[in-house]
Amino acid sequence: MPKFKVIYPSGATPIEPDGLRDLIPDYISTMSELNQAEQSNIADGFVWAEKQIRNDLLNASFTFKLHKKMFDQVWRWAGTIRRTNTNIGVAKENIMSDLAQLLENTRYWMDHNTYEIDEIAARFHRRLVEIHVFPNGNGRHARLMTNLILQKTGVPKFTWGTSKSHTPLEVEGRTRSEYISALKKADRKDFEALIIFARS
Repeated sequence: MPKFKVIYPSGATPIEPDGLRDLIPDYISTMSELNQAEQSNIADGFVWAEKQIRNDLLNASFTFKLHKKMFDQVWRWAGTIRRTNTNIGVAKENIMSDLAQLLENTRYWMDHNTYEIDEIAARFHRRLVEIHVFPNGNGRHARLMTNLILQKTGVPKFTWGTSKSHTPLEVEGRTRSEYISALKKADRKDFEALIIFARS
């Protein structure tokens, strides 16, 4: 178990107590150290992910492997499916079927130009966050996976509000509030705010 209190920003899913026991680095004693360790791991995951652009991204195997590459230096549950029902997410028994449907839908939208590419990315992102495949790190994983899909099509990746703010989405602040507000509008099938935010 961590030797400190884990503080979650608004809208985040708390890690189950059993999951907290799976923290790998034994030197971590503050939230700041945890955040830095995760950011370093995610940076390594990003380097790996960039090399996968030419491969098929819209499959469950890649979805799980990307999460593992992003968090496997920090959490033993990296790349594993959520085993409990949480405050966010579909019922745990529906995760795999809902993920498969999302990947199939996204492939169809892209193959048939059902929507503009930014809207496809926004729809994909919102639904992946909603499914909440993993015990934690779902938002960060969904944002990276969305950007990889955009990059694969030759479209600039989303900046997720960072061009106008240096405050990370993972911490409390205006940027996170705008992101959550845009996601809630997208839940009501209004994707404009999420697209505008993601491109800002």
